[in-house]
Amino acid sequence: MNRVVYGRPPLVFDPPSDAVQVSPQIPGSASLEAVEPGSLDETVIYAPPGVVERRHVLALALRALKPGGRLDVMAPKDKGGSRLKKELAGFGVEVGETAKAHHRRCEAVRPDAVTGLDAAIAEGGPRRIEALDAWTQPGIFAWDRIDPGSALLMEHLPALKGRGADLGCGWGALARAVLSSERVEALALTDLDRRAVEAARRNLDDPRANVAWADVRTLAASGDLDFIVSNPPFHDGGAEDRRLGQAFIAKAAAMLRKGGVLWLVANRHLPYERPLAETFSRVRPVADRNGYKVFEATR
Repeated sequence: MNRVVYGRPPLVFDPPSDAVQVSPQIPGSASLEAVEPGSLDETVIYAPPGVVERRHVLALALRALKPGGRLDVMAPKDKGGSRLKKELAGFGVEVGETAKAHHRRCEAVRPDAVTGLDAAIAEGGPRRIEALDAWTQPGIFAWDRIDPGSALLMEHLPALKGRGADLGCGWGALARAVLSSERVEALALTDLDRRAVEAARRNLDDPRANVAWADVRTLAASGDLDFIVSNPPFHDGGAEDRRLGQAFIAKAAAMLRKGGVLWLVANRHLPYERPLAETFSRVRPVADRNGYKVFEATR
């Protein structure tokens, strides 16, 4: 391995086709954290929008590069791109900056001496938040809190039983509520983000829980589960994509047995009533508060 790519840069930036993918949000990717320091010739980064997460990724990339290695990093101007040059300069890197396709692009050669990498890597790495009694990491959805949608769903969940799944599990907040029922026999958790999967595994010290790094849309349609819980995503690459939630609904229906139940929470503006009605035999609105809605849908 001598060059890697993090994320999926727009084709207008001509990302290398032969580079090893290292994004934690692309299942099966290698880990940038595990790359030997000073071993790479080139790193291409499609930078994430969160400040702490982005500085963490930039520091990991600089650590992995050889002195003289090439760094090519870009981001939308309104999602961190306007800060890239300053952030890289803070690590002691001299940067050339260009603007293209509503993005800022920074290209640099890794100098012999850089500064502040260890601090940025530590700040964006896994951490335990005592208030949550959980391990988590910047970049995970709702990484430092229980998001209001999941909280509303947990408020209305009954004591579930049998074999189930948590689709889009995050760091495991919803799963902990599900597993509080002794009648739950097994819970399969899935998330697109490797960091969330690793956090959930640390947070769920329960032999009934099995956590997998995968795209929910690719899961096998077992048709034998008793229940599913889900707070599905509705953004893909930063843009709203309602098809994600609709795909989660279709996948849940295919994974449930006849009479199995989906407990779903979604933002109020998302039009999931129709796909639920078309896929499930009975749909019951359970709650509608603070911009979120909860459904119980029976297969």
